[in-house]
Amino acid sequence: MKKWSILALVLSHVLAVGGGFALGIYYLPILIAPAGPDSQVLVLAAKNSLFVAEFSRDREDSDALHWGEGEVSIGSDSVSFSGSLSPGPDYKLYLSPEFVETEADFNRLKSSMVQVGEVKTFENFILPMSVSIDPSQYNTVIVWCETFGQYITSAKYQRRVN
Repeated sequence: MKKWSILALVLSHVLAVGGGFALGIYYLPILIAPAGPDSQVLVLAAKNSLFVAEFSRDREDSDALHWGEGEVSIGSDSVSFSGSLSPGPDYKLYLSPEFVETEADFNRLKSSMVQVGEVKTFENFILPMSVSIDPSQYNTVIVWCETFGQYITSAKYQRRVN
């Protein structure tokens, strides 16, 4: 075999394995994600919330692979979300005292944030809030991919008007 044929064969196999690995990283969280809560449970959780916010695809560091859209309700005992997130691994939900919409801002302010919990679904979720967290001390809710240090979405929240 010629040198170029061997090189082309090796390169094509490396690209195929690398591409398969990348697709596996992207699709595995989708395949193993649990079902989100149904709409009745979300309505009840949102009804008892103190604050409301809106995730939007048009945040500065959101892109075609990292986004969220829908309504977030923050209560004294839980955070609920009705909407969709782009799929990915190791999502965490944080509360921040300042609005964040870039990775640089997130990293700069991370020490002043509090982690609420792990987001394991990409359609709707409810996360319990620790009694030690006072959501009124913060004003922004953020979804962050811990593994890749990737900003997903955020929203500045307002007091709910009932």
